[in-house]
Amino acid sequence: MRKILAGVTALLAVTGLPAAAQAAQVLGSDASACSTGDPAIRVNVEGLKDRTGELKLELYPATEADFLKDDRDLIKEGKFFRRVRLPTPQTGPVSLCIRVPTPGPYALLFTHNRDGKNKFNFWSDGAGFASNVKLGRTRPKLDMARIVVPEGVVTTTIRAQYLRGLGGFGPLGS
Repeated sequence: MRKILAGVTALLAVTGLPAAAQAAQVLGSDASACSTGDPAIRVNVEGLKDRTGELKLELYPATEADFLKDDRDLIKEGKFFRRVRLPTPQTGPVSLCIRVPTPGPYALLFTHNRDGKNKFNFWSDGAGFASNVKLGRTRPKLDMARIVVPEGVVTTTIRAQYLRGLGGFGPLGS
């Protein structure tokens, strides 16, 4: 039941309902953290290639060794990891929320899973980080994904990037 409630609340986060309506309908989930002031990150996503598949946020410890590490390994090691998935909304602005355990530094990854498979497809899927630095062709560095969460909610805008030929990943239209 808890997973169903989290999914419903995550969907509300991208449908544009007012924050008060989100909190009133489903409590204790990531979307409610952004409206109640619990430590969380609100991510406004721009530049989606299309409205297919699902959107995903992943939150890692802010260390080079743990960034992009397999979630099963992080959990086995007793380290923090959090993931939020939602269907891509068909229209309107896209805003997602992910709660954090405590204020502090984290590494945040956004992906647009366009093909519906549970694995990043280099050729079709999109990605982005809070720094909005062009990803290029190399493995992303921690500094690109690092975000500091204060007491309460921090808001960031991520511009989605997709494979753009030999130059690697970059935002559309650039």
